[in-house]
Amino acid sequence: MQAFLELLDTFNPWSVCFRLLLAAFLGGCIGVERGRHGRPAGLRTYILVCVGACLTTLMGQYCVQVLRYNGDPLRVGAQVISGIGFLGVGTIISDRNAHITGLTTAAGLWTAACMGLAIGVGFYWGALVSFAIMLVAIVVLSRVEKSRKTQPAAVYYLEITCMEQVNAVCARLEGMGTLQIIPAKSSLPGHVGLLLTAEEGDLLRQLQEMEHVAAAVATRL
Repeated sequence: MQAFLELLDTFNPWSVCFRLLLAAFLGGCIGVERGRHGRPAGLRTYILVCVGACLTTLMGQYCVQVLRYNGDPLRVGAQVISGIGFLGVGTIISDRNAHITGLTTAAGLWTAACMGLAIGVGFYWGALVSFAIMLVAIVVLSRVEKSRKTQPAAVYYLEITCMEQVNAVCARLEGMGTLQIIPAKSSLPGHVGLLLTAEEGDLLRQLQEMEHVAAAVATRL
């Protein structure tokens, strides 16, 4: 057993194959769970991200240990940390109601890339612990978050008739939810749009009766 562990810790064809297969397995396990929930990135995406990150780290070690190049063996792999952000941005979606989805998928892809880098350098325990934490965060904690939501959220659009009254209206809405000022949908001079994200309830009538509010509509998320 000791000889096997020493074999995996050194850079050789057997350890290279083991690291790539482990990256594919761990990345695939995360991808299966995400794919079951219909997320943009699923099994194949997570496998490719994790294996690709692992391979870049192995390339750096190969250049230094086999080709005898002078340089940092982690320089190539380090670019994955910033480069994976471009892929993550493509999974983040914002709808017309300012409801953002895909943040967990983007974070999962970034963490999967880091996990692949750890496997590539032979940091197996770190990769396995990260894998366990990812599963807990994605599977267990998502259920906890859903159980804590007592009411579905809704986005309320308000159109304020006077720009000078925006602060006053926002002060009255403070504590009800998240506020965002946007251009008025009516395009009328002086009008300002306001988005309020709050729990769905009996709030719409109250918003419609507020002073300086020309219109108020609610859209369930």
